[in-house]
Amino acid sequence: MMASRDSGRAVAGGLARHIPVLGRSTVEFLAVRPGGVYVDATFGAGGHTRDILAAAHCNVIGIDRDQSAIARGADLVREAGSRLVLVEDKFSNLEAVARSCGYDAIDGVVFDLGVSSMQLDEAARGFSFRHDGPLDMRMGRDGPTAADVVAAASERELAAIFATLGEERHARSIARAIVAARGQAPIHTTRALADIITGIVHARPGAIHPATRTFQALRIFVNGELAELAAGLAAAERALKPGGRLVVVAFHSLEDRIAKSFLIERSRPSAPSRHRPAPAQTAATFRILTNRPVVPDEAEIGANPRARSAKLRAAERTDAAIANRNATRLLPPLPSVGEVVARQKSGRPR
Repeated sequence: MMASRDSGRAVAGGLARHIPVLGRSTVEFLAVRPGGVYVDATFGAGGHTRDILAAAHCNVIGIDRDQSAIARGADLVREAGSRLVLVEDKFSNLEAVARSCGYDAIDGVVFDLGVSSMQLDEAARGFSFRHDGPLDMRMGRDGPTAADVVAAASERELAAIFATLGEERHARSIARAIVAARGQAPIHTTRALADIITGIVHARPGAIHPATRTFQALRIFVNGELAELAAGLAAAERALKPGGRLVVVAFHSLEDRIAKSFLIERSRPSAPSRHRPAPAQTAATFRILTNRPVVPDEAEIGANPRARSAKLRAAERTDAAIANRNATRLLPPLPSVGEVVARQKSGRPR
């Protein structure tokens, strides 16, 4: 199950002060120092940014693809003065964002993955089955919506999306029901989709809502979150200076698996090959700092139950040159949202 990464709420005039999941551990692993430059790649409610700014007289670049998150951070920008810059962008572009802010290399990057509580609570964003609203789910302002995917994807594609990204055991039955329902009327709202799912997967006492995994899978797919994570990790590798720190907080097994695989690969020299001379072997670009992921203690889980599934991994950048290693091979074999929607617009059979 995907947890929410922010426990704060928007209040009049800006952001509510809140404690981000594993916030103390994040700052400790970043080893924040005076004069350092840090990227909060998932600004959200600003919790990690606030903690980093409080840890030392340093500078922070906050990135978020959600325009409303950037707007809500205005008060924190004024409070921090010249030490904080907020940028509306995808974190896969963090290297270019840092350069646009005048930094060729940075001292630390934190990724706090997943959807925020504020996004879940806004019915108009279409993230939650608990609030009826348009079936949107986009973190940014452009691209196809979840309604577009539900209308365009084949039954086989829908089943693969739900099974792979939501780990939904009833993926085939749900996909079949969606295709049958959309043949009668378009599925435009979160309630309409949730009702279809609850007709297939019945609620059990104490279990998560039957629509949880399907909504999670659609959101990850619509926003290309796993591809964005792979690209973001590679961008951090390029942007970090030697000794710089990378921290990833994940709430979903697929995200954590990608982060873990990336760091393991980057922390080991490439295997010798009879086709390459020894000097061409790839050196390790990261030193892993967490042999096992850091998880919240019972006190933090008690204060914020959504923290239960969180896992933190951290690593330190070495001085090794970066080799040409493609992080996209860490991704599950699914079509992109653009490919699915383009096929429908082209009129090709699904």
